[in-house]
Amino acid sequence: MPGQGETEEDHEQQKSKKPADTAFKQQRLPAWQPIITANTALPVFLIIGLTFIPIGIVLVITSERVLEHDIDYTDTNCMSTTAANTTCAQALENANYTGQTCTCRINFALDKSFDGDVYFYYGLINYYQNHRRYVRSRDDNQLLGKEGAAASECQPFQKNSTGSGKDYAPCGAIANSKFNDTLSLLYGSENVSVTNLGIAWSTDKAVKFKNPDNASNYFSSTHDKPPNWKLSAWELDEPNPENNGYQNEDFIVWMRTAAMPTFRKLYRKLLRNSTFQNGLPKGDYTLVVTYNYPVTSFAGRKQFIISTTSWMGGKNPFLGWSYIAVGIVCMITFVVFFILHKTWKINNPFTYQMASIQNNQRITTT
Repeated sequence: MPGQGETEEDHEQQKSKKPADTAFKQQRLPAWQPIITANTALPVFLIIGLTFIPIGIVLVITSERVLEHDIDYTDTNCMSTTAANTTCAQALENANYTGQTCTCRINFALDKSFDGDVYFYYGLINYYQNHRRYVRSRDDNQLLGKEGAAASECQPFQKNSTGSGKDYAPCGAIANSKFNDTLSLLYGSENVSVTNLGIAWSTDKAVKFKNPDNASNYFSSTHDKPPNWKLSAWELDEPNPENNGYQNEDFIVWMRTAAMPTFRKLYRKLLRNSTFQNGLPKGDYTLVVTYNYPVTSFAGRKQFIISTTSWMGGKNPFLGWSYIAVGIVCMITFVVFFILHKTWKINNPFTYQMASIQNNQRITTT
């Protein structure tokens, strides 16, 4: 029943869910409905095709000018220098992955000079850093140097529950699985000078990673190193305090997880001095590997990659070929529809389309 002083009409208006009678809510605003014709659509396909194909060609040529040399050192290419007829992967497996270290030397040649800036990467294949539990297994507050217990997301690498009971620093599966092979390069008998600075994103180092107060005591006394680490975080680069602890650039690079199971991460940059003033000269080289990181148990592979760059970054032909493919599809579409338009041309397409629209409106109203 309507309340006192309330008419039946007022009560019905309160119950109604009908939107207000405005142009906006009743969808009566002025609108422009484009009528797509051959004269408007065909030039669009033509312009896209003529634009994308040259851009794609430029991108492909630029990508091809980037020089790369990949070395897979997972197993047979990396024979132990101390154990006869044994790969380093086998040496680690025979030691039951108890911290055994193996060294191997791989000889290779560069057929071309790598001029300009040269970058060294390590690559991992069949390594799923994008697993949901793996990606979440970190404590960002801890990495910012804030005090407090490690986050529960770090489990089972939150704290040393079988020993001291101290929190791991850093905690989590990402940090515990940090890549720890040591890779160095010889040009004949001369060491190739490299730097481990400037390999991480500057925003990561400045914003996301901070060392706690009294870092030396924090890492050595109040916290334990992760179980798979041989050194604490404060021993990653002791000569350079600005590149130590949570702000170590090798560590920061590793903590930026990859989206795909095959990926590469920047390891070192060439120091352009003396022999290497203009880059890496062609010739014979030796890769010296201190093999610590096991991957064969999950059918993974490891690579050492030498690469130059261009104005568009590293070697990546996919983008250029994508532009070319889209351009070719648009050109084919243009040719097909142009032929159809010329073959079955309608004298007045606007009249035909308006008639179709009106016919559809009649069908809708009935």
